[in-house]
Amino acid sequence: MRLNFNAFFRFSCVLCQSSLKQGANGLCSTCRRKIQYYSYCAGCGMPLPYIALHCGYCRQNKFIWDRMVVIGRYNPPLSYLIHRFKFQKQFWLDRTLASLMLLAVYEARRTQGLSFPQAIIPVPLHHFRQWQRGYNQADLLAKIIARWLEIPCLSHIVKRVKHTPTQRGLTATARRKNLKNAFEIELSASFHYQRVALLDDVITTGSTLNEIAKLLRQSGVKEIQVWGLARV
Repeated sequence: MRLNFNAFFRFSCVLCQSSLKQGANGLCSTCRRKIQYYSYCAGCGMPLPYIALHCGYCRQNKFIWDRMVVIGRYNPPLSYLIHRFKFQKQFWLDRTLASLMLLAVYEARRTQGLSFPQAIIPVPLHHFRQWQRGYNQADLLAKIIARWLEIPCLSHIVKRVKHTPTQRGLTATARRKNLKNAFEIELSASFHYQRVALLDDVITTGSTLNEIAKLLRQSGVKEIQVWGLARV
């Protein structure tokens, strides 16, 4: 009797449930095309008519990091995937979103001359919030992408030591105040990475990333990239 392995291992799109011949990334070509990709500033991620390394917005706001890479706008279906991954405990979407993030990094390398980082640092959660959620979504993504790029994932370098209220709905000024002294960094004398990527899920004002980038810069890191699933 010959077993039909396709019957046992049927892959379907995580959005429309259509059948996939290969289940590596979990998205069919139709749903992938629905993601709202856009031309953006490589410094701050704001939309532009064309790709540029810097724009007036990022110069005005003086972000601490050097480069930004995002998949697309925080609109459906990308926002729907992120919400399920982050708030509905569908942690198994990590591979699908990590695959989209890696493709965005390769595209930035092709169009913007981006250099691969020497290590990836996920944005941490406070231990209480991580206990509530059950996992840190940025850490799950960072570990997969680091494995694919064959570079370290430094999950324990940055600590979130202040349990802040949620950032949703706050102004940029309130976000900065909310995050003051919220992070600590633990770098050993053997830390030799000069080019790192900070990985987060959704980038709004960039306040969280700016606070962490400031600590990394003070610790001697020369180039800081910011990778995000979506830009609001």
